[in-house]
Parts: sequence; structure tokens; C-alpha cells
Amino acid sequence: MIPIKGTTHNLGDGFFVTRLLPQIGRRSIGPFVFFDYFGPVDFPPGRGLDVRPHPHIGLATITYLFDGSMMHRDTLGSALEIAPGDVNWMTAGRGISHSERTGDAVRAAGHRMHGIQSWIGLPQSDEEAPPAFHHFGAAELPEREEQGVTLKVIAGEAFGLASPVKTFSPIFYADARFAPGGALHFAAEHQERAFFVIDGEIQTDGAEVHGPGALLMLEGDEEVTLYADAPARVMLLGGAPLDGERHIWWNFVSSSKERIERAKQEWKDGKFGLIPGDDKEFIPLPEPK
Repeated sequence: MIPIKGTTHNLGDGFFVTRLLPQIGRRSIGPFVFFDYFGPVDFPPGRGLDVRPHPHIGLATITYLFDGSMMHRDTLGSALEIAPGDVNWMTAGRGISHSERTGDAVRAAGHRMHGIQSWIGLPQSDEEAPPAFHHFGAAELPEREEQGVTLKVIAGEAFGLASPVKTFSPIFYADARFAPGGALHFAAEHQERAFFVIDGEIQTDGAEVHGPGALLMLEGDEEVTLYADAPARVMLLGGAPLDGERHIWWNFVSSSKERIERAKQEWKDGKFGLIPGDDKEFIPLPEPK
């Protein structure tokens, strides 16, 4: 197993975000090209998240929460609040803009926020796909319980389960909750695989112990059994590598540097369109330092 260390930043109000992908030594795991873990943080009444409208191309985003909620709006007219255990899958393709904010009622009451946002690189044949947004409630995702582990597959196929989320390449993303004494065998079903510890401690073969925030990538056909002596929670992820190098600049992902340059100009020129219900502000294109 290969440990991957993230970089943590404090965005204010005690809101910490750890970027685990991409890293210099590891650009992706399967089609996952970006993996941000945020929280947990307790927002007092009147405070919350305000990620202003911003653009994407060439990727799909997937938001998954453990606590809190987030209001998603985009240029397609989507307006939907995501709750813990739900999935928001947004395909950017040739271009979309969206915002993510704490809803008014939740903001007024105060709340805890805790979750993960990931970017999934699209195959080259789908990089210019039409933008789309799909929401799946927690009850729509397949789940099973075995050997003290409740396993839910969020996207893709693994562990004998298949998510209803439409994906573009072989992928899996799963949420595993361990009861005391739980055990889960992590087989080599996909080319690239990793696990990320959310809560508690996980033991692996050889009695190694991994605590919250640990991201471990398995090597080749390596298989491992995960154990927990006490309650724990782990995310499992991976899939087939992308079909070639991907360039990432700001919120843009593409196999073509020229396409990213075009996306920069499109954002400057307002060609991504406006978001219904959130059209008064936006995040400007970053300027070179």
C-alpha cells in the first residue's frame, strides 16, 4: 500500500479542506483527478458556505456529505439541496457553471458541515459531452450488510453492487461503515484502488493501523482485508486510469491545453451563461501572479 499525504488549508471560520488529489507524486486514482475532504466544522447561526458561481469543463463532479447540507444551482436551471448520503453528479462536459451555498434555513439555525467533493475525469471521447446534472437520494443507492460492515456503492460497480449513477468509464466509489469487529475484503476488482479513513481506526493485514485522514492506494493486484475494533467509516474509490494525460488549471480539466485556454476566454466573455437564482456575482478568472 502507498500512503498519499494531503495538503490542508484553513478557509476561515475553522473550515479546513484537505486536498488529497492531485499530488505531485500521484495525479489520479482511476478516473478520480481531484479529491477534497472538508470539515467537520460547526457553523454558528448566520454562517455557512458561499461558493460563488464558477465554471468547469471536461469532468464530472460528485459531492457526498456526512453532515450538513448544500444548495446546488447551475446554468441548466438545476436547484437542489443535497443532504447526507445523497449524490449530486454534475457532468460539465463542454461547459457548465454552478454555485454551492448553505441554504437560508440551515444557515439561520447553524449546522455542521462534513464531506468530500471529487472530480472525475471524462474519457477523451466524452470531454465535450453536453452538460448534465443528476441527483440521487440516499435511499436510491444500493446497500448491503455483511461481516459487520454496511456498504453503500455511490457510483460505479463494486462488491456485487451497482449504483444508478450514470458514469463514463469503469469506476467505483463506496461508503463503508464498520461496526465493532467488522471486516471487509478489498479485492482487485478494478485496476486502481484506494481507501480513505473518515472516522475511527482501520487495521489492515499485518496489524497496521490507519486513522482519520489516511489515504492508502493499493498496488497492482494487491488485496487487503480491512478490520475495525470499534466503529469506523471508510470511503473506497478507484477504477480504470484515464486514456491519456489530463491537464488541470483552476476548475478546468482537459486532455488539451488549447481547450483550457479557450475555456479561460469563454469564462471571461460570459459564455458559460447565468445561473437562475444566483446571477448577481461570480468568481473571476484567476490572474497570473
